[in-house]
Amino acid sequence: MLLLWVSVVAASALAAPAPGAGGQRRGAVQAWPDAPNVVLVVSDSFDGRLTFYPGSQVVKLPFINFMKAHGTSFLNAYTNSPICCPSRAGTEMLNITGNSPTLKINRVEAWTRDVAFLLRQEGRPVVNLAPKKTKVRVMEADWKNTDRAVNWLRKEASNSTQPFVLYLGLNLPHPYPSPSSGENFGSSTFHTSLYWLKKVSYDAIKIPKWSPLSEMHPVDYYSSYTKNCTGTFTDKEIKNIRAFYYAMCAETDAMLGEIILALRQLGLLQKTIVIYTSDHGELAMEHRQFYKMSMYEASSHVPLLIMGPGIQVNLQVSSVVSLVDIYPTMLDVAGIPLPQNLSGYSLLPSASEMFKNEQNFKNLHPPWILSEFHGCNVNASTYMLRTNQWKYIAYSDGASVLPQLFDLSSDPDELTNIAAKFPEVTSSLDQKLRSIINYPKVSASVHQYNKEQFIKWKQSIGQNYSNVIANLRWHQDWLKEPKKYENAIDQWLKSHSDPKTI
Repeated sequence: MLLLWVSVVAASALAAPAPGAGGQRRGAVQAWPDAPNVVLVVSDSFDGRLTFYPGSQVVKLPFINFMKAHGTSFLNAYTNSPICCPSRAGTEMLNITGNSPTLKINRVEAWTRDVAFLLRQEGRPVVNLAPKKTKVRVMEADWKNTDRAVNWLRKEASNSTQPFVLYLGLNLPHPYPSPSSGENFGSSTFHTSLYWLKKVSYDAIKIPKWSPLSEMHPVDYYSSYTKNCTGTFTDKEIKNIRAFYYAMCAETDAMLGEIILALRQLGLLQKTIVIYTSDHGELAMEHRQFYKMSMYEASSHVPLLIMGPGIQVNLQVSSVVSLVDIYPTMLDVAGIPLPQNLSGYSLLPSASEMFKNEQNFKNLHPPWILSEFHGCNVNASTYMLRTNQWKYIAYSDGASVLPQLFDLSSDPDELTNIAAKFPEVTSSLDQKLRSIINYPKVSASVHQYNKEQFIKWKQSIGQNYSNVIANLRWHQDWLKEPKKYENAIDQWLKSHSDPKTI
């Protein structure tokens, strides 16, 4: 992600609401006497469970620990969509309202997820060690943007008499796309150096338990297959993938540290609200998958830490929150009234020293969060309702694919689907989900959208269609029986479609 910074126009605009403003401040607190600066750092693919015990024991994250000790940690923060662009849209000050929550992904493999075939869309996940053992700056593009942010703080922010907002977006610890050919073409590579691997406690790395392929939820099986993870992996391979991922998290922490250190050296740390989060997590071989695009904890649980003037120190908040809460929080810091149609709620009532009772926050923020996904590697629209005890996952129209229910207090690894065991809980959560979003209707609109977009794409390709579609990310499987898969797409297009558009 590119670096973006914005200098706030006037301190007075931050310090108080505009005269006559009609917005409702949902969960707002009194504005600071002296408006603080705000720094928002958003990384990619960072498993939020690493920011608290016991996850934090597997890798050294000194600057995340610094933020924990000097600020407020949200232990149950979630992405609103476990993929990069939609989740960042929710984080980075774009309003996702309840009336139009669906952000669709333009990728042919996503459009064709309803087709009756199963094709690998990814290469097998691999690891790669940088040749230079002492290499510190492995992700050079992220370090370059971090340097730009630090230089701006030194040259511009340190001399400013007005509050500023600084945003830094990072790609790490997202795995790297592999440029290699052959068996691992298109794979995601977990790439780091020995310098960062030394920050990882190898003995503390957990080998995740997997359900047998025959017992996997059908959507999970589809995801595992398309991610090329249904084959055999040794414990060493799994542990290395996880070790390399954790090392990449350590490098990410160091970039966050560069910002924190610069603020402290410039005397700005005590005047600045610092927020750190991520767009989603990384499965790192949990549930026989890597990457994201899943509602399991490794993929959907994100870090969220806030520190700065007026923020409670060494506080852990257990209430469920999500990325759409960051925008209203930043507005609240600025003293700007919150529009009534926002999906999120300010987090300041739980983090501010003015409000030291988490129960007050629970009364202001609903006791649930919503996450949804409509993209590739998953063959049904997916919806997660997370409450303090339960995680309920519904699919498609709510009837054609069985839902999942997990009690994270007794089953943190999400290995036992208890939806059938607790039908009353399942029904109640499903009704609550439907009251928030008409998910069967949304799923139907996504299916229609996928078909329409595929038809437009096919028409734009023209006579070259057969060659193009055979050489997409699924080409390793497709090229074995191209006609079979083309016919499957033709059958899909003919079902419930206007013949004139095919």
